[in-house]
Amino acid sequence: MILNTTYRDKGHRPIINDLVGKPFSFIEIIRRKGIGSKRLVIEEVSPNLKPYMNSVSDINYANIELRPYGILIFINKGLSNFTWIVPYYQLVIYKMNCSSIHAQGRFVHFMVNKNFKESRSFFNKLWDAKINFDMKYNFTNNMDDF
Repeated sequence: MILNTTYRDKGHRPIINDLVGKPFSFIEIIRRKGIGSKRLVIEEVSPNLKPYMNSVSDINYANIELRPYGILIFINKGLSNFTWIVPYYQLVIYKMNCSSIHAQGRFVHFMVNKNFKESRSFFNKLWDAKINFDMKYNFTNNMDDF
């Protein structure tokens, strides 16, 4: 789900909290040593994300925030802001020449540059959170019991 978050809307908070959980507390953010990525450069997006990108040859940026049950990807298009809500059960991460996030029939490829290399610790936290979520809600092992 993608929301236009340029302006605050009271209806967005319950939707986001329902899909990916409430934001981490200040103490939890300190314990995790941060929950957000640096500004990442978007290299390529899926065709159904093109309307949320700059149509001119400007550089597109995004930030990622961890939540208890998923991530929020904040996309900047000029003066507008969009938030892509991705629960962990829909999240697929690929690491190739660039890192890419796939979910809900959409994808975002991030360019490997200085900011991306500085966000390596964030991506390690993201992978750990995804693995922990999958281990906690692993249904494939439960099917063997039947």
